[in-house]
Amino acid sequence: MQPSSDGEIVAARPAATVLLVRDGPEGLQVFMVVRHHKIDFASGALVFPGGKVEPEDVALAGGDVERAARVAAIRETYEECGVMLARGTLALAADPRPFRERLEAEKLEPALDALTPFAHWITPPILAKRFDTRFYIVAAPADQTAAHDGSEAVDSVWIEPARAIREGAEGRRTLVLATRLNLELLGQSATAAEAISAARARRIVTIEPQPLKTETGYRLTIPIEAGYGGPHFDV
Repeated sequence: MQPSSDGEIVAARPAATVLLVRDGPEGLQVFMVVRHHKIDFASGALVFPGGKVEPEDVALAGGDVERAARVAAIRETYEECGVMLARGTLALAADPRPFRERLEAEKLEPALDALTPFAHWITPPILAKRFDTRFYIVAAPADQTAAHDGSEAVDSVWIEPARAIREGAEGRRTLVLATRLNLELLGQSATAAEAISAARARRIVTIEPQPLKTETGYRLTIPIEAGYGGPHFDV
């Protein structure tokens, strides 16, 4: 954790991320990317595709905050893994056109209602870079292939939640707290359909972890009602 140098609380920027899920040969899998080591937030970490809500997303959403997050989630999924979550006729070959240009050219409609809210996390107030991130879960389209963009994401993998957690514990992967806990939550389901149904039935609790300083560093406290199994977690 890197606290703000002057102690000032920085405003959290709206962001969105997507748990793109499918049923693999060994059970539920989620698509994850490895962030470029030169990116200044969660560099080198294994994460779900996502990023900041941009003014273009707000415009496409007609100014609605939650709809803008959904647009951002769909745009980031397209930009980071080449999967277009939209309704209309899709050209399935790789397409280098920017998100909005492709929407307009092919008369595509972002499938906002296909996204199911999964979690809502706000970066702890002591950090210098903060995001107000909405997590969504969606089934991967069977007729599209996900792959990392080679820019912000330098690697990608379809992976079982338990395996990702295990590799993180073994030091083979870097997982930030929100990613690890959401993998644990996702891993409670055996199939993609079950995971989406569970998210629909779950009350989404907004989580803004609060720092608890100890002799060895920081622990973070989150609401017990959020459903992650405990109020205190090591960073």
